[in-house]
Amino acid sequence: MDFLSTVKGSMLENFYPAGWDMAKIDACCSNAPETIEDRQPWWNKDFNLKAADNVSEFDMILGHEIAMEIKNCRDEGRKLAMILPVGPMGMYKWAVFFLKEWKVKCDHVYGFNMDEWTDAEGNTLDASCSGSFQNAMENAFYNPLGELTIPVSQRNFATKDNLPTYPEKIAALKAEGAKLVTVFGIGRMMHIAFWEPHFAAEFDSVEEWKKPCYRIAAKIHPLTVEQNAMTSFKSRTTLVPCRANTVGPGLFLQSDKVIGGCDGTFSRGMQWQGMSLWTTLRYGPDMWIPSTFMPTLPGVIVYLSELAGPLTAECN
Repeated sequence: MDFLSTVKGSMLENFYPAGWDMAKIDACCSNAPETIEDRQPWWNKDFNLKAADNVSEFDMILGHEIAMEIKNCRDEGRKLAMILPVGPMGMYKWAVFFLKEWKVKCDHVYGFNMDEWTDAEGNTLDASCSGSFQNAMENAFYNPLGELTIPVSQRNFATKDNLPTYPEKIAALKAEGAKLVTVFGIGRMMHIAFWEPHFAAEFDSVEEWKKPCYRIAAKIHPLTVEQNAMTSFKSRTTLVPCRANTVGPGLFLQSDKVIGGCDGTFSRGMQWQGMSLWTTLRYGPDMWIPSTFMPTLPGVIVYLSELAGPLTAECN
């Protein structure tokens, strides 16, 4: 007995996105852990994986990746546009550490937060609210950098008024030779930012799906709400907004480099991100699973080795 043999007629029969091939997802998760870094035909030649044995090592590697991009662009005299997430958060402490150690001033960097919680009209939380992504970003990254920090005028947050300006601002920076780097995690629903898989139902082709640069007050999937309840709201579902402003594939697929992080483990052998990671790496690019496009771009995904599995819980 498993999901595939019992789903028909159940409450889950039409719950997951219509375009998900659950048998194919299951096959992605059935690979041996030691094969997780085996290269696939659709991966970009400059896409790679890096394993970390624990969260401390994971945070340090990701923070180093971010800091190196900032330092390298500084050394090259090149502007850097970064699409940034609020999570994983430990990476920002290390990015700050390295940038301060190297004394790298960040006035060549332009930050674009990828998403923010909203109401049905796209209105965001006040920036002073502890639950807002802007507040988290300023306290984890911008403020700790001190005098080296990114200028306030070059920090962009996904408000209803500012998010629609992202495409023009990023295009202008790229026209000046700026590098675009997207930092991301992979959602339980295999989303990037809050660009959810069920959005694919609105598009007739992958080419059309790739065009939108953002969405205001996006309806997020119930399992995305539950993911955030577990990871950010101490299990309290009632605190999680059901909508968010978010960047779309029209922006993150422009990236010159991507830096991904997967640290979705709990304790006692529990985790939530193994299926998401394996599907991202093995399914192949598909608009119903947004994260599957990230390996087609130059960059890296840093992951906790525990996520490789084996993803089994067999009965004896």
